[in-house]
Amino acid sequence: MLDGLVSGGVAIVAGGTADVATRIGLAMTLLQLGIGTVNDIVDAPRDEGRKPGKPIPAGLVPAPAARRLAVACFVIGIALAASVSTATAVLAPVVIAIGLVYDLRLKGTAWSWLPFAIGIPILPIFGWVGPAGSLPAPFAVLVPAGVAAGAALAIGNALVDVERDRDASVSSIAVALGPDRAWRLSTALLAAIGVVAVASALAVGVALPVVAAIALAAAVPAGAAAGSRAVSSARRERAWQAEAIGLAVLAGLWLAALLGRGPGAG
Repeated sequence: MLDGLVSGGVAIVAGGTADVATRIGLAMTLLQLGIGTVNDIVDAPRDEGRKPGKPIPAGLVPAPAARRLAVACFVIGIALAASVSTATAVLAPVVIAIGLVYDLRLKGTAWSWLPFAIGIPILPIFGWVGPAGSLPAPFAVLVPAGVAAGAALAIGNALVDVERDRDASVSSIAVALGPDRAWRLSTALLAAIGVVAVASALAVGVALPVVAAIALAAAVPAGAAAGSRAVSSARRERAWQAEAIGLAVLAGLWLAALLGRGPGAG
């Protein structure tokens, strides 16, 4: 859901109509729902008896029905993307491919961060090229920042279950790095994104109140990551959720400011 809100929100910033933004946001939501459903199908045997709240292990959704749901989400998501522009029609299968590579190949490995690092920058790109057709110069800064954000989120996500993965001999990125190094790297990446966001806004002459809002938004994910060391798995999960939400807010403010569309942007 958050992914769709990001893409749809960026479409509004890019000058898209409410109809275009809605289709872009719904398309991304459906693509991510399909990817998440495949993920649940793959995890169902391991989740049985361990995560009774999930619909497949709980018997609420049969696996064949889940497979049909995933296919339907992909088909409708691609159709909605194609209804916006050729660029979004091309990007939609790319989004699916990245998600399936994670679900079917890289999840539970030391390379699990890679699909996140590639996939996160696609969210604003997907939202922008739909109504605008091309990417403006600020994306030269935003895309590398998105790669760093994706890597940081992947590491933070792996840290949530690092003890369980280590006990189960699952080699996540957090297990491969070790909890302390993984925590330091995730926190450093999020802090660096915040520094770049503020510096780039100042460099293009964005009004100081907007720069302050960007700095405040950037402090949320960095602070959540910094405070997640040596706490329980449940608290690490809440910290990771704060990181994701904070990054989404930061992305919207930063993008609007760099493109001169934000309130008070210069």
